[in-house]
Amino acid sequence: MALHIKDPSATAAVRRLAAERRISLTDAVRAACLEALERDATAKPVADRVAPILALLDALPDTGEEADKAFFDAEWDDGQ
Repeated sequence: MALHIKDPSATAAVRRLAAERRISLTDAVRAACLEALERDATAKPVADRVAPILALLDALPDTGEEADKAFFDAEWDDGQ
């Protein structure tokens, strides 16, 4: 599939990235897109990023057991 970039400043940016990293234009476009997507993913609010994990935890069955306060106090060295 062909991708035609008609914006001269975008073309210049891709060529500059390719030159600085000594990679092909295709690899430069791929790298820029993947890095932007990664930045976007980590820029999401923490609540949005942990929501899938919380959903998994909520789906676990309830054991019916209570937390042992003395155990956790000892682990955290909180002898109050």
